[in-house]
Amino acid sequence: MPKKVIISCAVTGSAHTPTMSDALPITPDEIAEQSIAAAQAGAAIIHLHARVPETGEPTGDPEIYARFLQRIRGATDAVINITTGGSANMAVAERLAAAARFKPEMCSLNMGSINFAFFNAGRRITSWKHGWEESYVKESDGYIFRNTFRDIAYILETMREHGTKFEHECYDVGHLYNLAHFVDRGLVEPPFFIQHIFGILGGIGADLDNLMFMKQTADRLFGADSYRWSVLAAGRHQMPFITQAALLGGNVRVGLEDSLFIEPGKLAVSNAEQVAKAVRIIAEMGLEPATPDEAREILGLKGAALVAI
Repeated sequence: MPKKVIISCAVTGSAHTPTMSDALPITPDEIAEQSIAAAQAGAAIIHLHARVPETGEPTGDPEIYARFLQRIRGATDAVINITTGGSANMAVAERLAAAARFKPEMCSLNMGSINFAFFNAGRRITSWKHGWEESYVKESDGYIFRNTFRDIAYILETMREHGTKFEHECYDVGHLYNLAHFVDRGLVEPPFFIQHIFGILGGIGADLDNLMFMKQTADRLFGADSYRWSVLAAGRHQMPFITQAALLGGNVRVGLEDSLFIEPGKLAVSNAEQVAKAVRIIAEMGLEPATPDEAREILGLKGAALVAI
């Protein structure tokens, strides 16, 4: 049987802004439509942020989440994964509000504090669609994405009560050791899911040697049978890194949160276009995308019937 690869799709995120791409989904309808299309294209997991519909500004408001979560749940059996990262300038309580209300099968969880900068993305933009965008992007050289041990424990303890499991986002090798600390404390139990992240300014660089180093470190800390892993890489590194991850037996994440492009110099027209390309890449290796139910089995998730959407 061909090996199954879990494809996650992060449909909007919080770093990219409306001016950067007309394809970036902003309104609840756009987020729902692109999420459903991504699932139909082969994504087993849909990773979700919310935005203020009128301006595209990141928000943690559960009422806005409700407007697209219900549509996604009604139209697809994909695993819904709600961010607890929100954006770098949100308080932890705001970042956690939607996940605590909807009790999804999965949440993302950032495993350490980092400088989180994306000001380079605004260098060539001279005219912005909305007043908030320019300062938000250009002032990211001063952002610290706070994820203290206390913050992480609070999120783990809150969501564990609901049976939610995590996409443990590791932006650098120290984050793997932070995860090991929480495994030792009994707050994280196998099989857990590590998302290795490359190419964010402030995190580990997008060098393929670093991918090997992160994977080898995780194997040494946890044992290869205790966890499942995936890779995402920012911008132009997206497709090369997911290709390497699939070759090494890992899972993959694409989506307009991570890259606005489908190939060098060409903007993607949708999240589904990126998912379809990931499906083609893994097919060339004799691999197949996991279905949502296969992803649930692989990751030990509680099942869609136990969420509050």
